[in-house]
Amino acid sequence: EVDVMREQKYHVYLTADEQGRVIQSLIRLKNNLITEGRYTDAVDDVLCKVLSAKKKRQFII
Repeated sequence: EVDVMREQKYHVYLTADEQGRVIQSLIRLKNNLITEGRYTDAVDDVLCKVLSAKKKRQFII
């Protein structure tokens, strides 16, 4: 049998404010990598996932 490593998935629940901060941080990191002439592929992937994440509606009573 061959052990196939599967990509682990993680679920992170963020408030709208936290999500905004994560996006800003990722954009800052991407800009720093660009100025250093380094690849931004991994940051782009995470940024796309954060931007396209489902929004969970919460009702506060």
